[in-house]
Amino acid sequence: MASLKRFTTIAAGTCCTLVAGFALATGSISLTPSAEAAALQNAVRPARVPVTAPPAVKKHLYPDITAAPADLKAGLAEAKRTHKRVILDFGGDWCGDCQVLDIYFAQSPNAELLAKNFVKVNINIGREDANLDIAHKYGVPVHGVPALAVLDSNGKLLMSQDKEFADMRYMQSSSVTEFLNKWKR
Repeated sequence: MASLKRFTTIAAGTCCTLVAGFALATGSISLTPSAEAAALQNAVRPARVPVTAPPAVKKHLYPDITAAPADLKAGLAEAKRTHKRVILDFGGDWCGDCQVLDIYFAQSPNAELLAKNFVKVNINIGREDANLDIAHKYGVPVHGVPALAVLDSNGKLLMSQDKEFADMRYMQSSSVTEFLNKWKR
C-alpha cells in the first residue's frame, strides 16, 4: 500500500492515475478491501462539466473601482426610498462565474424577483485587490467571487457570502432563485 500511495502522490497526470487504477483493477497489486475501494475511487475522477459556461465575450458588469463608494451610497438611498433590500455583488468583469451569475439574474423568475425586492449594486474588486474595505465592512472575506451581501433598506447587514457562488458555472439558475426568495422582503 505504501508503494501505491507513493506512486499516486508522485503521479502528476491523469495517465499515471489511470495506470494505478488499472493495476488495482487487474490485480497487478493488492490492497486491503477498504484501501482498494478508496484507491479506485480516487484513481479516475470525471471532469466537472459546467451547467452554464461563461460567455466567450465578457460583458462589462462592474463599474470602475473608484465608483464603489458613490454607487453604494446611491444604492442605499434608493433602497431606503423604495423599501427594498440591497444586494452587494462583489466581483470583476474577468470572473467567469460572475458572468454566469449575471446571466442567471437576468433569467425569469430571477429578474422579476430582483426588480421587485432588491436594489443591486455591483462592486468591482479589481483582481481581488480593490474595495476590500467595503467587502470586509459587510462581512464578505472575498475568498472567491462572485460574493454577495444582503442589506436591509437601512443598510444593516442581513447576510454575507464567502464562496457559496464562486462556482456558479456548475450551479443551476434555481440556486439564485432560492437565494432571492430566501432574502426578499
